[in-house]
Amino acid sequence: MSESNTIAAREAEIVEAFSLLDSWEEKYEYIIELGKQLPPLDSKYKLEENIIKGCQSTVWLVANFENGKVYFKADSDAVIVKGLVSLLIKVLSGLTPDEILQAKLGFLQDIGMMSHLAQTRSNGLRAMIQQMKNYALAFQSIHS
Repeated sequence: MSESNTIAAREAEIVEAFSLLDSWEEKYEYIIELGKQLPPLDSKYKLEENIIKGCQSTVWLVANFENGKVYFKADSDAVIVKGLVSLLIKVLSGLTPDEILQAKLGFLQDIGMMSHLAQTRSNGLRAMIQQMKNYALAFQSIHS
């Protein structure tokens, strides 16, 4: 299986899960549930330098590089945002920097997320994606 299929398969799984939910209320409840399933971030990572700028809520994001792949951990003080970052982690964590940088993340459009989020949340989601890609870029330049 090629690596793009890995991203495509992860995205398809999320799109399928959302397609089973009828209303946006159910979809938001699902996102909140995903956030609750995200392992808590160790307090030693809840530092100013790990906060994503551009998010209305506080979002901490850390990444580490193991065996050529980037792994993300995150947390937020807002349950919906924690769910959103968990969706991004589901798709991007465990990929190579190159794969992360090339990821289009079309699933966000496919599930209607960008059109259903308030402008500030949309901006925050874009900031989270950008930070994940920034980590990938940094690891790529260090390890290439």
